[in-house]
Amino acid sequence: MSRTSDRGASETGTGADTRIGIGVVHTVLPTVLTAPVDLPEFSELDPQAAEFVRGSGIGTVGVLEDTTAGDLAALAVRGLLDRLDGLAGNGPAAARPDTLMLVGPRAPDVLLGSDACRVQAEAKLDGAFAFTLDGLGCTGSSAAWALGRDLLLADPSRQSVLIAHGSRPTGLDRVRYPVTVIGDGAYAMTLVRGGRPVLRAHRQETDGTFHDLFRVDYKQVPSYEWREECSSADRYRFELAMNSRMRLARMVDEVLAEAGVDKDAVATTLMQNVTASAYQFYETLLGLPIHPVCGEHLAVYGHLGAMDVVLNLDQLLARGELAPGDLVLVLNNSPVAAWAVTLWEV
Repeated sequence: MSRTSDRGASETGTGADTRIGIGVVHTVLPTVLTAPVDLPEFSELDPQAAEFVRGSGIGTVGVLEDTTAGDLAALAVRGLLDRLDGLAGNGPAAARPDTLMLVGPRAPDVLLGSDACRVQAEAKLDGAFAFTLDGLGCTGSSAAWALGRDLLLADPSRQSVLIAHGSRPTGLDRVRYPVTVIGDGAYAMTLVRGGRPVLRAHRQETDGTFHDLFRVDYKQVPSYEWREECSSADRYRFELAMNSRMRLARMVDEVLAEAGVDKDAVATTLMQNVTASAYQFYETLLGLPIHPVCGEHLAVYGHLGAMDVVLNLDQLLARGELAPGDLVLVLNNSPVAAWAVTLWEV
């Protein structure tokens, strides 16, 4: 199942060429859904991990059989380009992308080769410069749209930056204890001058001390035996959680200060979909309610990695609940560890 949305262009405000926003979004989501308790690895989980899965808030995960992350990303890009062909000449949103930024999957499809250039070739995106933004996990999409904005501002000749990502598990297992359960999906989106919503403010940070909290020993075993290892579940649950709590609270304040608004001006808040308890944690921490669309997608599709925040934002905008000028705060973090906070203006 795929879905495309066109955010159009900004017609108001001054300095429209410096206001960077979303042009078109295209998502690819599975129609085949599987309950986590029916996954092959569930019967092999210890009682603690099994209980974690049951209490995660994930009712099903989407499965796209016989695909790779690159396959899905290329499918999303082709769908987006088809939409652009239909918009030809219809404002900034229709601009042909001159940059392709692939948000790195959990594991590359090839070593030494280029997944980004493969997606470019399969999508027939001739003339664009393709590269991969990697090493940030779920936070990659937030970092990508900030970098895309900067690229457009730095080079007036650049018209459109296309960002894409495909979500697939690293190996055969979809259960990432103690984190989440992985589903399949993909998205492609463009950033253009005059697009809507507009990226108003952004902050991102990393902490290298958590770089080895999760790993896969891919050099010593074949891919069908890849298993994700967490070096310390307690360190993930407590030390990283506390670090995230302090950083995101500060970063939210910084983003709102940059935009010159306070929390009361935020219409709603989105974040990535990991577990249902995470929403409660951040709602209590920040005093900002997380929009229900996040929990709805978590329950149906599971965790879609770097796709989560794009899907949540796109679907929220499609509901028609927001008015022009409303502000949407998007939180994103990953256990590598990386954090990002973005403020969008509808």
